[in-house]
Amino acid sequence: MKEIAKLLDFRPEIRVLDATLRDGGLVNNFFFTDEFVKDLYRANIRAGVDYMEFGYKASAEMFHESDFGKWKFCKEDDIREIVGDNDSDLKISVMADVGRCDYKRDIVNRSESAIDMIRVATYIHQIPAAVDMIEDASRKGYETTCNIMAISTSGEQDWRAALEIIARSSVDAIYIVDSYGSLYPEQIARICDLYMEIGAKYGKEIGIHAHNNQQLAFANTIEAVGDGVNYLDATYGCLGRGAGNCAMELLLGFLKNPKYNLYPALQFIEKHITKLKAEGLLWGYDVPYMLTGILNQHPRSAIAYTGEKRTDYTEFYNMLTGKD
Repeated sequence: MKEIAKLLDFRPEIRVLDATLRDGGLVNNFFFTDEFVKDLYRANIRAGVDYMEFGYKASAEMFHESDFGKWKFCKEDDIREIVGDNDSDLKISVMADVGRCDYKRDIVNRSESAIDMIRVATYIHQIPAAVDMIEDASRKGYETTCNIMAISTSGEQDWRAALEIIARSSVDAIYIVDSYGSLYPEQIARICDLYMEIGAKYGKEIGIHAHNNQQLAFANTIEAVGDGVNYLDATYGCLGRGAGNCAMELLLGFLKNPKYNLYPALQFIEKHITKLKAEGLLWGYDVPYMLTGILNQHPRSAIAYTGEKRTDYTEFYNMLTGKD
């Protein structure tokens, strides 16, 4: 049985990362107002959050800049406009997808950047390319993580092989990513055991990024906390692709570190998240996302379905299961 002290005790090693802009940007193509971003930055500082993920370092040759807001590309000048010299304890991160980032050109040396950490997102079959990106970012002076996506579609043998390769790199932390929101706490516990084993072997931290398709993002995150995972992703109001993510307000309310402060999170949600919902932005738990989670499928079909405001759930279920 898990030691209750691991859930209730103060853990100074824990790091909270706000993924609201990056994962939330997948809902509105990153068209956030500057007021939203500046208020989010200030809320994170006041709430004691450790990292703020601004978005992606996407290739401007692969993605048309006119189709997206600035946080799809996270140019240095745009980040500086929000954070200045970032005279705070909050660290700035961005995500770089394998195959979708001109990382050798677009990621400058850390000494010239407002960014502190590069998060490399990869699928298992892309691991060698991910390692090259990690090493490039590390040589340039950044903290690095590797986020292995869609692990629910692979088995332990694949996880172990991938982890061994990544952990031998200069990466600082390796993330468990429940991309489809299909995993249950019991499964998270077993996955954590493997990640923690490899992490301990190579001296790497372990993180978790959970999706809320089955309303288990928070449960899976605190399960991971109890298993010794220290890097925790969350978003304000669960804002994120499809069903969204672990709620920042839940996580800050749960963690026992006195540095974390719930009140600024509530203020930000009250001012901005409720407004996004009132304007009709769609995210969060819904039956179509539940179904893709249960069936361990990518949520793209559920995103399209909810965008059409359909409620013929049985028809959608039949489509997903091939019964129509």
